[in-house]
Amino acid sequence: MTPALPDSASTESLLAFWRDAGVDACYGDAPVDRTHVAPPPAVKAVAKATASVVAAPDIGDAAAEARRLAAAANTLDELAAAVAGFEGCPLRGMGARQAVFARGNPQAPVLIVGEGPGAEEDERGLPFVGKAGQLLDRMLREAGLEGRVFITNTVYWRPPGNRTPTPAEQAACMPFLERTFALMQPKVVLLLGAASSRSVLSVDEGIMKLRGQWKEWRLSEGNISAPVMPTLHPAFLLRTPMAKKAVWSDLLDLAARLDADGQARSSD
Repeated sequence: MTPALPDSASTESLLAFWRDAGVDACYGDAPVDRTHVAPPPAVKAVAKATASVVAAPDIGDAAAEARRLAAAANTLDELAAAVAGFEGCPLRGMGARQAVFARGNPQAPVLIVGEGPGAEEDERGLPFVGKAGQLLDRMLREAGLEGRVFITNTVYWRPPGNRTPTPAEQAACMPFLERTFALMQPKVVLLLGAASSRSVLSVDEGIMKLRGQWKEWRLSEGNISAPVMPTLHPAFLLRTPMAKKAVWSDLLDLAARLDADGQARSSD
């Protein structure tokens, strides 16, 4: 007796069941472990970027070399060249295309410090040129700060997967940031995000506690200092638009302080 063939609907239903169960071939050349869960794309990207990374240089030695190179730079252009030639930051060997130093007005009264470059910044060689940077530019323009800022980061190479830079990576690059501060001697400093605020101010508080509060950044050498305002990172604002009001308040406070300082100086 010949068994009855299943109808097309039953066949399609059975094939759909097998497909959902992970069956993608009738026979294979080798067994397939269906219980293995592949890592998400972001984890794969990080693994690929770091697969050939050699052991990171000693951070103490790297910071000492960065301090030597930074001290020899007498202009921001020379400092940018020193950063480009620096090999001590571990991030340099983790897939970054190039060093991303700064953009803006070198004589600006406001120094803005972010965390680290992202994918578009890594491609173009300039900080804050992606969506977060475009939002930052719009807010600066509306606050009357357009053309009055110089923008940089705590690290100058893109972290794998756009992760937050580690304290060790920031420590290796800190002499360059401090030299930027010393060469510019800005009237005020704006810190974007928790990582930059903790690195510059050497604190452990979260950004929600720090934002909107005036702090001071003082270098151990040269008696150089400036008032500092930590605020939320523009990338956070893209994910949480309701937080823009808080950052807008911080920017207006910063602009008012900057203008008040200028008026006080002009009346001296």
